[in-house]
Amino acid sequence: MVILGIDPGSRFTGFGVIETDGAKSSYVTSGFIRVSGDNWAERLGVIFAGVSELVQTHQPDEMSIEKVFMHRNADSALKLGQARGAAICAVISHDVPVHEYTPAEIKQSVVGKGNAAKEQVQHMVRVLLSLPGCPQADAADALAAALCHVNTRQLAGVLRTQLRKAKKP
Repeated sequence: MVILGIDPGSRFTGFGVIETDGAKSSYVTSGFIRVSGDNWAERLGVIFAGVSELVQTHQPDEMSIEKVFMHRNADSALKLGQARGAAICAVISHDVPVHEYTPAEIKQSVVGKGNAAKEQVQHMVRVLLSLPGCPQADAADALAAALCHVNTRQLAGVLRTQLRKAKKP
């Protein structure tokens, strides 16, 4: 299974692609889409086009994306939500299911605590995917979102198995 992780941003939208067989996850690629310009609609178009290209190139089975959280600055939260929407629309237009996780859920899944620092996320992504160095921060967050989804899927599978066992007489 191929998972595309997205860390939406108004200046940099991070992406990470991993493959998993359910037991082990391996790194495919990561990076970021640089968004620039004064026209906000065009910037959203850059995110949409960049994510669409990623989907066409890597053909993910599912996508994991960070949910919007409230900033102190409402304008920043609004822009982040719009960037997120552009990425989601790009993936949905290719019929790829989307799964959303809060920043705390992603950090908890990868680092073990929901308030982990960016450097801790980068370090754990490097360790979990056996990378030679720490990925760039936006890429690491996107890879962490993908890993969170894999962990969530695995846990759901274990719970389903345990429920089936509990129902048998």
